[in-house]
Amino acid sequence: MTTSLKDKVVFITGASRGIGREIALRCARDGAKIVIAAKSSEPHPKLEGTIYTVAEEVEKAGGKALPIVVDVRDENNVAAAVQQTVDTFGGIDVLVNNASAINLGSTEEITMKRFDLIFSVNVRATFLCSKLCVPHLKNAENPHILNLSPPLSMKPKWFKKHVAYTMSKYGMSMCTLGMAEEFKKQGIAVNSLWPKTLIATAAVAVNISRLLYHASRKPIIVADAAYEIVTSDSRAVTGNFFIDETILRERGVKDFKHYAMHRFVPLVPDIYIDDDVS
Repeated sequence: MTTSLKDKVVFITGASRGIGREIALRCARDGAKIVIAAKSSEPHPKLEGTIYTVAEEVEKAGGKALPIVVDVRDENNVAAAVQQTVDTFGGIDVLVNNASAINLGSTEEITMKRFDLIFSVNVRATFLCSKLCVPHLKNAENPHILNLSPPLSMKPKWFKKHVAYTMSKYGMSMCTLGMAEEFKKQGIAVNSLWPKTLIATAAVAVNISRLLYHASRKPIIVADAAYEIVTSDSRAVTGNFFIDETILRERGVKDFKHYAMHRFVPLVPDIYIDDDVS
């Protein structure tokens, strides 16, 4: 069973650019009410997008937008944003924990300031936003929490080069694992979504390589996969670690060429994708 997101309230963290922005626009095409919760209220010198530019795009795409300046590390700030959402739109149907901080430093390289940042944004904020949205999700008809985090794998190769970052992303996935069971009786779906290939976001361009940026897929593939998940029956689809290409294939997509940044450049698998992922 799939449902439309028309008039559904979708709260998306880190939605001012990249994957979060694409998910916002995909949901807006159904006529959803989108909360764009991010820190970017002013233009960044190197990165495109603010909560206000995305709000304009959401409205043009057919949705309703509520841009809110939110620091997901701040409990009071998140609580105020959730309350503003409920006061404005009447509730929350979907939470997308998309906000993330990346640092691929080794144990000796990473500073504790950076360590605290990635854990605050990745693990703590995912837990916090979920915790504060759950009371409202319980009142929704088809409630979903979607975490942008990888499938859990205990293979040492995913830890040895950047154990701090891996622990933080797996912490998000552990929220999926635990909360899916915790809230199953209330009908709240909790799932994770991760891309099979690298995605052409600013994080890849800035933190990894411009060459790899061009060997990536466009963020819209993750948005299309996210849409398939959050429009599924929340009582039937929960506790999964979805891969974008896999779920889209299961839902009938056969041609993935249009998702590539460059159709003739070989794609690079994303981190945390085991060899047996189809």
